[in-house]
Amino acid sequence: MSGISPAPFGYLMVHFVEDPDGYAEKIYLSLSRGEDPTRWYRLHGGEPVLTSEQGTTGLRDPHLVRSPAGDRFHLVATDLRVFGGDDAGWHSWSHHGSRSIMIWETADLVTWSQGRLVEVAPESAGMAWAPESIYDDERGEYVVFWSSHLFEDNDRDHAGPTHSRILYATTRDFVTFSPAQVYMDTGSTTIDTTMIRHGGKVFRFHKDGGPAGRQLYADVVSSLFADDAVVLQERIGLEFGDVEGPLVFKDSYAKRWFLFVDHYGAGGVGYRPFVTTDLEAGDWAGFDGEFELPTSTKHGVVVPLRGGEWERLALVTTSSVPALSVETTAGTAPRLPERVTVRLSDGSSQQRPVVWQQPEPATWSIPGRVEVAGAVAGTEMKATATVAVQA
Repeated sequence: MSGISPAPFGYLMVHFVEDPDGYAEKIYLSLSRGEDPTRWYRLHGGEPVLTSEQGTTGLRDPHLVRSPAGDRFHLVATDLRVFGGDDAGWHSWSHHGSRSIMIWETADLVTWSQGRLVEVAPESAGMAWAPESIYDDERGEYVVFWSSHLFEDNDRDHAGPTHSRILYATTRDFVTFSPAQVYMDTGSTTIDTTMIRHGGKVFRFHKDGGPAGRQLYADVVSSLFADDAVVLQERIGLEFGDVEGPLVFKDSYAKRWFLFVDHYGAGGVGYRPFVTTDLEAGDWAGFDGEFELPTSTKHGVVVPLRGGEWERLALVTTSSVPALSVETTAGTAPRLPERVTVRLSDGSSQQRPVVWQQPEPATWSIPGRVEVAGAVAGTEMKATATVAVQA
């Protein structure tokens, strides 16, 4: 989208919904309330935005990646229907399930392409679950990874011993994929890998499904395909019981990261939040503030939004940004506010970050009035401040 300001504002969550009594294995969107990453509501009146009539007709574990140019998004999802579909059970789904993933594209997060079912896992795989994508700058292409049970090539019945590995394939267009290869094999069942870059490193989160495994754990590698993983923390989220399907993202305005873990055991279903201010330390603590998220929100991804994307999804626009008046003395640069109030078309208002233009320092040495403009997060409408320079 041309003209998008790089300033971030708000977050989009792409997910599915757990509903054993209905057919909710579809793609839903939830939006942050303003820039708050701990308060969410479902868009479209709680109705799904994408459904599938291909493959199993079920959609789980969606993931959305922004293109390097920022002008396009690619969505991938598991092709699996658990409720109301083929009731063969987890063994059958994981040994003889779909080896394909569902894929969509969008330029504006509102209008989506037709979905297509693309086979990515080899015939020796039992399934392709929880696909995610990350752009590899070194290769100049996307790396799409997922979990699969793998069997010997001559085991056509998929009856032999197996465990889930993380496989990957590369693509430039999400139409043509390279042959799948093993990305990670710990010797024990590994699923639901997700990752985030920071400080030139790649921080990864996995679910170890072994009987005495690390459960949900975090590690770090020096690059996407480096073989130097260091485990940072194990058994994350055990205070809630059974968790999986982690998602991780950075707060756009603070040095902190959020980790949402998918709680699927007794005592409730849906995401539980953790937070840290140091990814390297591997010390994820339960978020102790108020967390607002519709129940049964399951296994997805959070994407930080830019420019006017939040307003487009919220179906509002900035109607006005009240002008400010500031005073300073000659020779002293004024202290302009870090946030301004914006009024929205629905009658509400928000406090939003603003980046002010920086006039030449000599500007403040002469008494008089100076007009300063600022870029406001989430809108192309500018903030203005009249600075009165006093003698």
